[in-house]
Amino acid sequence: MILTGNEILKEIRKGNIKIKPFNEKAIGPASIDLTIDNKIRVFKNIDKALKVTERGDYKQITVLKKIDGKFVIKPGQLILGITKEKITLPANICGWLYSRSRFSRLGLMVHITAPFVQPGVSNKQVLEIYNAGPNDLILVPGERLCQLILQRCEGSAKYSGKFKNQEL
Repeated sequence: MILTGNEILKEIRKGNIKIKPFNEKAIGPASIDLTIDNKIRVFKNIDKALKVTERGDYKQITVLKKIDGKFVIKPGQLILGITKEKITLPANICGWLYSRSRFSRLGLMVHITAPFVQPGVSNKQVLEIYNAGPNDLILVPGERLCQLILQRCEGSAKYSGKFKNQEL
């Protein structure tokens, strides 16, 4: 069951869902808009094929950069970003990260794979940002770039995997 804006607000007021920093205006009819922070990871050009394994580490093939004002993402470019907001969910609520349609219409994909947010998480969300359009796009820190859709779980669970304390 997807939580509507009123239900999201109730859960926040009860302390079941925590969002820091929190902007009540970011709550929509059935989602919460999240903003991009001022740090990104840009992929290095590597002249060899990368083996896809459980031990793969994106930090070895990317460079961490701070965005000072803006970042231009080129057509066909993939970068990693992170939300400014830290999301804490209870064991009976999970979420899904999606692009906002206004930016998708420009060719910007804000979370292209792995959109699932596990129940019981307490971290910022890493964003896989891809420019699928024909034009350069300018990213600005603090822009409400994606949305989190929340859903009640049947039963309860708590994520404790590799990205428990997720960082960029």
